[in-house]
Amino acid sequence: MRTVPEWIGKSDDEKVPPRVRLRLFEKYGGICQLSQRKIMAGDAWDLDHIKALWRGGEHRESNLHPVLKQPHREKSAEEQSVQAKCDRIRKKHLGLWPQSKAKIKSRGFPKSREPLNARERT
Repeated sequence: MRTVPEWIGKSDDEKVPPRVRLRLFEKYGGICQLSQRKIMAGDAWDLDHIKALWRGGEHRESNLHPVLKQPHREKSAEEQSVQAKCDRIRKKHLGLWPQSKAKIKSRGFPKSREPLNARERT
């Protein structure tokens, strides 16, 4: 049973307090959850959402785990491309995706003739 209440962010971009970062670091034994490498002193590390916010995850202590910065950047970049594709498909399905800007092709009507000038009439 927990003796300390779980931290829950008031907004999705609220900074995680140092005490919570320490609790999560200790909970996972100082192991990066993406590369399974021990996070050493001086290594740059972040807290990553287990279930991404855009997929319905919450900004709370139980949805965070420690990861090294480089693997986190790679994972985030991959998730962003997946998210962008999902958004495009959804918009297209809902009819919100911009339509093609292709020009309408001519049906081959003849160009209008210029009137004959005075010399050609005679």
